[in-house]
Formats: sequence, C-alpha cells, structure tokens
Amino acid sequence: MSYTIIKTTCTTEQDLQQLAGKLARAVRAGTVIFLHGPLGAGKTTFSRGFLAALGHNGKVKSPTYTLLEQYQLPNMTINHFDLYRLIDEEELEQIGIRDYFSPGAVCLIEWPEKGAGLLPTPDIQCEIDFANEGRAITLAACNERANEMLANLDL
Repeated sequence: MSYTIIKTTCTTEQDLQQLAGKLARAVRAGTVIFLHGPLGAGKTTFSRGFLAALGHNGKVKSPTYTLLEQYQLPNMTINHFDLYRLIDEEELEQIGIRDYFSPGAVCLIEWPEKGAGLLPTPDIQCEIDFANEGRAITLAACNERANEMLANLDL
C-alpha cells in the first residue's frame, strides 16, 4: 500500500508556521512526527506554528540543551524533542523517553536519527530543506492512520 506524500514550499516563516498549524489541526493524540532537515532549516519554527495552532500562547524555545520541552494543552500534551546534541542514547534512557510516547500526547522530534534505537516508528515524516528563497517541505505518512490525517490537510 502506498501512503500520502505532500510536497510544498513556504516562502516565509509565517507560511511555514501556517503549514504547521494545518498539520496540528489534522493530527490526533498519540501521533509521532519526525522533523528532519539541516541546521537552521526551520524545524523549531515549524514546532512554534504547530503549538500556536493548538492554543499555546507562550514562548516555544528549542529544546536543544534540555532535549525536551513539554507543553500541557487543554486537549493533549505536546512533547517537543531536539536530539541534535545527543551524544549517547543512554541520555534518552535517563529521561525515561518511552514514557513520553503516550496515547494522549503528540511528539515532535527534531534530529530523530540521533535516537533511532530508542524511538518508535513515526506516524509522519516531515522534511524541511532550504529551497531558493524559502523552504521545501515534504510530509509523508508512514501508516494508514497518518494517511487519514494528511488527507484532511487543507492546503
């Protein structure tokens, strides 16, 4: 079976945040999203737009040094991971990584390849890359559940 792949471009930071907001409104609790892309491509900006669309009004900082920022929202918890500085997978064991993948949470994971041995299979892969004046975005469903979520995106 083939799954949905969406390719689009965003020319501004606001466009990227709006796209993330559309995805946020389509996902359900229990979703795992891997955020791929080079340093500075906009993974944290994407996460800001995602959280804002779900009602978060505060700051969204990159969890580069803390590995995790957790946001309690009215309908779900968002766990935002940044594994860029991860040296050893043991660090993930120490923070109890498996406990964050609960049915009531959405997990956004930047640099997921650094924790590949301990992370679950994602529902959605999001690739953000530099493209001319903006960003090229690819959203790929990894299962039927995610296929349904991406089908509901209003692009």
